[in-house]
Amino acid sequence: MSDSVEVLLSGFADEAASDKNATAQMCTMAALGLRYMTLRFIDVGQGVKNVMLLEKSELALVRKMASDYGLSISSIGSPIGKVKLQDVADGTSNRYVPFKQYLQKDVKQACAQAHALDAKLIRGFSFYHPKGTDPGPHLAQAIDQVGKIAEVCDKEGLTFGLEVEANLVGQTGQLLGQMHRAIGSAALVLIFDGANLVCQGMTTQQVYEEYLAMKPGLGWLHIKDYRNPNPTGRKGHVDEESLKHFVPADQGDSGHEAILRDLKEELPKIERRMRRRGADGVFLDLEPHVKGGGQFGGYSGPDGLGIALRGLCRVLDYVQIPYRLKTYQELADHGSDHATVRRSARSTSR
Repeated sequence: MSDSVEVLLSGFADEAASDKNATAQMCTMAALGLRYMTLRFIDVGQGVKNVMLLEKSELALVRKMASDYGLSISSIGSPIGKVKLQDVADGTSNRYVPFKQYLQKDVKQACAQAHALDAKLIRGFSFYHPKGTDPGPHLAQAIDQVGKIAEVCDKEGLTFGLEVEANLVGQTGQLLGQMHRAIGSAALVLIFDGANLVCQGMTTQQVYEEYLAMKPGLGWLHIKDYRNPNPTGRKGHVDEESLKHFVPADQGDSGHEAILRDLKEELPKIERRMRRRGADGVFLDLEPHVKGGGQFGGYSGPDGLGIALRGLCRVLDYVQIPYRLKTYQELADHGSDHATVRRSARSTSR
């Protein structure tokens, strides 16, 4: 291995369980040797809920369970920014919320949830412009609103990560790069996701160019890939629920080898950026969707997550970016901690 900065591996834990059961999620992440997880949908005994809707008692239970499994929450996978910019009918089911209300209620709720889970990062999006329109004319409004979200996060000591995704104003790296430069806040970083570009019809070379446009603002990466059976160049609105060709990072058309090879040289700068924001480092966050994905989530199963993790590790090994999975010594130390707690509990009960 080279002397490159070590990346931190995480994953969307809800992809492990079709019923979003909390124990199944954490068992899988721990069994894979991960130290971190991103929380999105979870069932801790009161039904499946998005992280935004978890009550205080549920948040406390999630945090305790994660600690018991030797896991930390790398980020909360919030849906912030997945609402309409304008209150117009456009044939979609996307909801509209007046922005002042959205900022005061939803954004502050996301910050509260992150604090409760001891997470420093909030994943979010760049708002839906009306379907069938070009995102360009809506860029100024999106910049204004995302900028205000970043301000709230900054005051809370948190960082807002803006993910590139189809159908939103920030559907390309070029557009997200413009937004990042215009807002100019340290509390705003960008999240690269290769599959979210390939599914729009982009070629491997185009994806690489979009990554380069995002690089100055990168905070972390989502790792999933897509094999496009008929690449045709950029296309219009993407039917996210019909996407069926998600694959691990070593098998798709995103070109993760070239992207990660370039990222390797940028990692020291990104790590400094993220550590200044209170994060543990630079996360590569698995969100594989290998058994299906849509607008608000995806599913891989425990086996799919394992396959996706091994695919990512193969690429990281090849380009010589260091990473770590849990070791036996960590397992033994964690077990010793719990044994001490159990002995103390028995002693107290006598």
